[in-house]
Amino acid sequence: MNDETSRNPRWEFDKNRSRVWSTLWRYYFKKLIAPDACVLDMGCGQGDFINSVEARRRIALDAWPGFPRHIAPGIETHVGSVTDLSFVADHSVDFAFASNLFEHISQADFASVLDQLKSKLTDRGTLTILQPNYKYAYREYFDDYTHITIYSDLSLADFLTAHGFEVIGVEPRFLPLSLKSRLPTWPILIRSYLASPWHPMGKQMLLRARVNR
Repeated sequence: MNDETSRNPRWEFDKNRSRVWSTLWRYYFKKLIAPDACVLDMGCGQGDFINSVEARRRIALDAWPGFPRHIAPGIETHVGSVTDLSFVADHSVDFAFASNLFEHISQADFASVLDQLKSKLTDRGTLTILQPNYKYAYREYFDDYTHITIYSDLSLADFLTAHGFEVIGVEPRFLPLSLKSRLPTWPILIRSYLASPWHPMGKQMLLRARVNR
């Protein structure tokens, strides 16, 4: 992938997306990440999550060579495959994050990532995964031709457990399937959605895990 036009044509700039992520940071992720933490965003894309994060150290990783131009100053960038985390020091990452990533790679590659993360995470380190939940998004799942692996909230939790992680949180319907929407993206509406126990349009799941030491 040498430029933006070589990516999935559905993956394009959306001015509302950064607004949504900054709101998600303010009302959800901020409470999970300490100010002195090191945050690793795997498959960061245009950097909407990592650009919103406030932390001591922020690292952005993506295979797309063009992504660094979208990353805010002060964030470390690394162009490469998520299956090679050798550039990250052992016991240095407090919060590893992957949004809409692991459905695009094989189970063998996913297992390799998890195996590497075991040595990269600190004692307080966690892994947070946000991606489509096939249980609720089966009709649209393969509208994205780059999806190659299927997970539900149950199978993803089992996969993490089978590869040495302890699941500490599961939200089967965390967000709508796409953050690109004609619906209003006002922060107060997003905050209300996150606070509500009912997410009828939720088709993306969020799982949190830590190494089972």
